[in-house]
Amino acid sequence: MISTLEDVLSLLDLQQIDDAAFVGTQPDTPNHHIIGSQVAAQALMAAGRTTPGRLAHSIHMYFLRRGDARQPIQYDVTPLRDGGTISSRRVTASQSGVVLFEALASFTIIADDVDWQQRMPDVAGPSAVHGLEDLLTPYAEEFGDWWPQQRPFTMRYLDAPPRVALDLSDPPPPRLRIWLRANGEVTDDPLVNSCVVAYLSALTLLECVMTTMRTTPVGPRLSALVDHTIWFHRAADFTDWLLFDQFSPSIVGRRGLATGTLYNRSGELVCIATQEGYFAEQRQ
Repeated sequence: MISTLEDVLSLLDLQQIDDAAFVGTQPDTPNHHIIGSQVAAQALMAAGRTTPGRLAHSIHMYFLRRGDARQPIQYDVTPLRDGGTISSRRVTASQSGVVLFEALASFTIIADDVDWQQRMPDVAGPSAVHGLEDLLTPYAEEFGDWWPQQRPFTMRYLDAPPRVALDLSDPPPPRLRIWLRANGEVTDDPLVNSCVVAYLSALTLLECVMTTMRTTPVGPRLSALVDHTIWFHRAADFTDWLLFDQFSPSIVGRRGLATGTLYNRSGELVCIATQEGYFAEQRQ
């Protein structure tokens, strides 16, 4: 499983097997499932390696099948357009010829022009809130010590994370605000920066849905990521804390939609991300 920032960065070291084909490996998990955040980061890296000198500005992803973490994933990139300012790529991820994932990614040139954004929410700073490890200490022995595991990012929740919310008498509103900081150094390479943002954006986004649905990443409901979209606006400053403001505008039936805005601590808007998840009936 991914436990360090070095593990995340190693995911991005894809093997090129053709002009527009790459292979990436996945760390194994107890149930051998492939993690969506890892595929998102690798797919963006594969597309970006075919558009040198251009910056990622959006990627739209559909997760079609589960896959097996014990097998490598092949990423086939199809160039759709190379214009004066925009390059478009399709990425197909497969294992043994079975398609697991499809994405459309777009890259652009660096241009100085209008620069406007919405303001970062006014929240307590990271030093004023408890770390995730402290909040999950009472649940340390659940699910084979899953909760206190080492993570690539230090996380400090301004709102109750799903496992804590599960014990509240009433479900909280579907909003989570989290301070995050990389536990290590991320290179200045713009593509790597965007890929780590892609990985980070998928880690916790559906948790704001989970708090209202009374579930967590490990149950009692089974969850599956359906799709994920990211719009990249500015580079993330991984030398400092980042604020991820997440909320759900709609939860209907077994589907929950989540939207998140990621900010540098200085207030710069890094990206906007959306995800839809599917939540199966509760386990008996």
